[in-house]
This record gives sequence, structure tokens and C-alpha cells, in this order.
Amino acid sequence: MSIKVTLLGTGTSQGVPLVACDCEVCLSGDPKDKRLRTSIMLEAGDKVFVIDSGPDFRQQMLREKVKQLDGVIFTHEHKDHIAGLDDVKAFNFILKKEIDVYASPNVLVALKREYHYIFNNSNYPGIPRINVKHIENKPFSASGVRFIPIEVMHYKLPVLGFRIGDFTYITDASHISEAEKAKIIGSKVLVLNALRKEKHISHFNLEEAITLIKELNPEKAYIVHISHQLGLHSEVSKLLPSNIELAYDGLKIFVA
Repeated sequence: MSIKVTLLGTGTSQGVPLVACDCEVCLSGDPKDKRLRTSIMLEAGDKVFVIDSGPDFRQQMLREKVKQLDGVIFTHEHKDHIAGLDDVKAFNFILKKEIDVYASPNVLVALKREYHYIFNNSNYPGIPRINVKHIENKPFSASGVRFIPIEVMHYKLPVLGFRIGDFTYITDASHISEAEKAKIIGSKVLVLNALRKEKHISHFNLEEAITLIKELNPEKAYIVHISHQLGLHSEVSKLLPSNIELAYDGLKIFVA
């Protein structure tokens, strides 16, 4: 199955530039140093999915001129990954349908807290219309497309990555068990988080991400969930092995 992946955002929870920061990365004029919150759009055949709808979801949909949405799939419940869900109501109006939302039990608890008005059966005009699909660490089908969840640890919080065909997407991870790594082996393309060069309690740093990518051995890998502390895109890119690239917002990846 061939797929097209658009990196909607590649930044950490505060984005880049960081509010009120005067570091060289935040002041950079390079468009590749401007990072919205991490999210991807995946097109498989005639189906379109977004993995995570963060605070920049509306802006990302407008930038990419997205006209179709077959589902939103959540990795975990942190605000930088769920804060844009309200804006699916535009697709409700245009497409005249509910939007499927794929969520683990932990994510659903957070959605019901943050978006109580969606779940209180009020039928108030203009609220998002969603159809919740419960997922866990087992393969599932979304509109006929097979997703294989990969459970990673974000410090002590379980987070789901996903493998779709020969493409694997992992965000917000600091540890992956051997059993879960086995699900990634054989991927042609891997997207993986690396927050900064210094060690971090809940994210891989750059060295850890490079080491893991070498172990998993994809043909190509891209680094996401990047903070301003990692450094300038142009400078960090020079430090990477030939099959690893720093991702940037709007990058499109094609996986045969």
C-alpha cells in the first residue's frame, strides 16, 4: 500500500519560536526553524487521516488546503496533541458527516474532560460531531486502512505510535520495549521524536534517537517533536547520518 505523509507540524509542545525567547533559533529567518505542534496527515488511497489535532490544527488544515478528513487518530492525551479537536466541526459542515475519532481509554477520559460539551448529549448547534472508536494496543482498521499500534513510554505515560504499511510514526517517546520495537523492524520510513541534544526525562534526545534509528534500520528516518534547544535546522542537519533528516513543517513523504 502506497501512502503519502504530510508533516503538519514538527515542534514540541510550545512550538518554535518559543514565546518571548530571543535565542538564535527562535529569531531565525529560516522557514525550517518555524515549527507548529507535532502532527501528521496520512493519505492512503482515497482516505485521509490526521494523527493528533493539536493547538495548530486549524492553521495546518488551512495551510495544506485539506478538503477531506476520514478520521482523527490520537497518540495520547497531552494538550499539544488534542487541543484542536473542536475545529473538526468545519469538516462536519462541509462533508455533512460525523468525524471518526480513534482514542484509547486514557485519551477518551481527557477528551470528555476538555470537550465536555461534545459528550453531554445537548445537541447544541455548532458543536463538533464525532464518532468515537475505541482503540488499544492491538491492530485496527480505520475506513479500511490497517493501523498497527506501537506502545511507547513518554516517561511514565503510555503513548501509541502507529505503523501503516512500511511507514512508522512515533512521537513523545523516551523508551520503547523490545517487543514493541519488533513491530517497527522492516519499516522503510520511520518518523521519530528527538527533543534536544541534552538528555530529557520524557523524550529521546538526538543521540538516543540516532542510536535507536540505527538499531531499527529503516531506509529513511525523520526527526520530529523538536524544541528550540536542538539548534538551527541548517546546523543540526550537518550532524546527521545520511539516512536521517531533521523534518520540517510541510514536508511530504511518499512510501511505496
